[in-house]
Formats: sequence, C-alpha cells, structure tokens
Amino acid sequence: MIEAKGQAKAQVTGQVTGRALLFDIDGTLADTDPLHREAFHRVFGPRGHVVDAERFKRELQGFSNVSIGERFLPDESPERRVAILGEKEEIFRNLVAGQIAPLPGLMALLDRADAAGIPMVAVTNAPRLNAELLLSGLGITARFRALVIGDELPHGKPHPLPYQEGLRFVGASAQASIAFEDSRSGVQSAAAAGIPTIGMRTTLSHADLVAAGAVASAKAYDDPELLARLAAAMAW
Repeated sequence: MIEAKGQAKAQVTGQVTGRALLFDIDGTLADTDPLHREAFHRVFGPRGHVVDAERFKRELQGFSNVSIGERFLPDESPERRVAILGEKEEIFRNLVAGQIAPLPGLMALLDRADAAGIPMVAVTNAPRLNAELLLSGLGITARFRALVIGDELPHGKPHPLPYQEGLRFVGASAQASIAFEDSRSGVQSAAAAGIPTIGMRTTLSHADLVAAGAVASAKAYDDPELLARLAAAMAW
C-alpha cells in the first residue's frame, strides 16, 4: 500500500516531469543491516537456524517477512509466523532506537533533489512501523512523496510491483528515474521495473550488486562518480 506524503506539495513542486529518485530504507538510507541480523539471530537461533553474515545476505536481506516465514518457519501456522517475526521486528526497533544515522552524503543529496524539484519515494519490504521509525529517526519523513510498503501490496520485492507503484504515484518514468538499493531482492525489484539502479555497498559487494542488476554501485552518497551520474540523469 502507498501512503501519500505531501500531495499538495507534489502538485506545486513537480516541475521536473518524469524524473524521480526512489530509495530503499534499511541498508540504503542508514546502515541497519547488522542490527537486523542480530535480531534474526536472537529469534531464529533458538529454533535451530544459524544466522551468519553469508546466510543473512543470501536468505534474509531485503526479503519480505512473509517469504522469510515460509522459508524459516515452515512448520508454524501463518499466525505463529506473524507473531514470531513480529517479535524479531520489536527486537530490531529496540536495538536501533537512538542509533539511526544517515549514510554519508545522504542529507546533501536530499537537499539537492528538493532544490531541483525532483520527487522522492521510499520503497521497502520492511513493516510500516520499522519504516516510519527509521524515516522519523533520520528526520526525513517529509522528504518523501510516498512510502511504499511491499508487504501491503499483492507482491513485495523482488517483484517489480513496489517500484512500479512508487513511479505511478509521482507520475515518473522508469528510464528517467534512479533507484537506490542494497540487497539482491531490492535491486532485482527496481531493475525489473525498468529503473536504473545504484547498489549501495553497505553489505554486498560491487560484483554482487551488479550481478543482481545494478548499473553501478557506491559506498556512500558522497561518491564523486555517483554525484556525476546523478547530475547528468537529473539535469541539475
């Protein structure tokens, strides 16, 4: 489901027709993946699952809780899966409280996009409570025209629907926009929607991100090559 942010503002400042920036949240706006891995470890460890860094990257990072529950809790009822993963998310929210910091260069990039009238959308598989906590903790909730939650749609990432919905809300063209992602499933989702996607190397390597469909990668938003690419694509 899409939660609209500042629709009146969108009508006033949407002078740049067709372009948009779309951001995943966890691991893309802030480096929260280590805290997610710790929360999964606490919940899945007693149930016989070793959640090491490689397994997190391969089977957990960027996936929806529905798909995670099906894979890791096959013998539990759907209701129990929801409860167990709800416990994991509560642990994560407790861990992340007071520790939310933006990736380097993020705030300057958001300022530049706002000044240029480029609409921005947050697209995530995270539960709404988590997404709202992180955006609020970073102080950037009002920056985004919409918040797209994969679990509230018929299909989450890696399906292209979450990014297609984000584009639809702001009336943007996939080819004229840029997405930022840090997980394989997220890159696959954005790329399948036809959006040139920058992989953020908070957890995965350049090779992993490009293999998933990213056109380039960056460690942070102050990367000179990334900034040059954005300046050309967004015409600012």
